[in-house]
Amino acid sequence: MMGTPSGRVRQTIMEWLKDPAAHFPRSWHRDPVHNGVTARAVAAKLGVPRRIAAAHLDFLTRLGVLRARRIRCRTYYRRDEIRIAEVARMFEKGW
Repeated sequence: MMGTPSGRVRQTIMEWLKDPAAHFPRSWHRDPVHNGVTARAVAAKLGVPRRIAAAHLDFLTRLGVLRARRIRCRTYYRRDEIRIAEVARMFEKGW
């Protein structure tokens, strides 16, 4: 799942969201570390349409490794570090 070509894109997104301040600019009204990052910002960085970035972000949200938060008319995405650690422990234990 994470090893497919699309999986590489998702891995890249997860790496960017590990340190969003380094990869996404802070806007005058939103902080990427505190609020998260929009699909539009991810799409601009990937160089793909927003719809494609949103599909990747929605998949990662359904997988449980991202949290989505609606603020007004936009959805902001952040890593769910607790869930990521739980999944890592499951794989370390041998599932």
